[in-house]
Amino acid sequence: MMRSTLAIALLLGAPAVALAQSPAWEADPAHTHIGFGVRHLMVSNVKGEFTKYKVRVTGEPKDPARAAIDVTIEAASINTGVADRDKHLRSPDFFDVAKYPTITFKSKKIAKVGKTGLKVTGDLTLHGVTREVVLEARDLAGPIKDPWGMSRLGLQASGLIDRRDFGLKWNKAIEAGGVVVGNEVRIALEVELVTKAP
Repeated sequence: MMRSTLAIALLLGAPAVALAQSPAWEADPAHTHIGFGVRHLMVSNVKGEFTKYKVRVTGEPKDPARAAIDVTIEAASINTGVADRDKHLRSPDFFDVAKYPTITFKSKKIAKVGKTGLKVTGDLTLHGVTREVVLEARDLAGPIKDPWGMSRLGLQASGLIDRRDFGLKWNKAIEAGGVVVGNEVRIALEVELVTKAP
């Protein structure tokens, strides 16, 4: 009876053990871009990025559906190229970085799409609110071994969220109709992952 119980426990724990023993990949900040775009005054798109973050992926490249993705972004690192605008975005009108210093994403399900694509479903926590979002990853490349003995992977990913779902509701109406800031936020990621070569 004891042997049977032990065997069942080992079988149930096997996936977690296998994942823990899988290689851990981290974003190379010199070759990674965590970006976004938002409509401004209904006529143009303002693009920005976050410059401080940690991206960790655990899993085997040959079996991406079993990987685990964990992202933590420092909200105060937002950069749109305009200091006054960035200051406003850090304020309680938007990200309120003093109260909510981090943005996180944790994957829950990863499905293969074609030969070089993935559909990544996970929980995004922003401004203290957690919502399930879907990211479409494409152009998966690698792994390759670089000249310094490291293994590297690359991908692009994108998604669309409504900022109001996360409590980011500040806006102003304009005389011509419409509002100053669009509600849809387009997520645009360029990620290069690196790990020690086996």
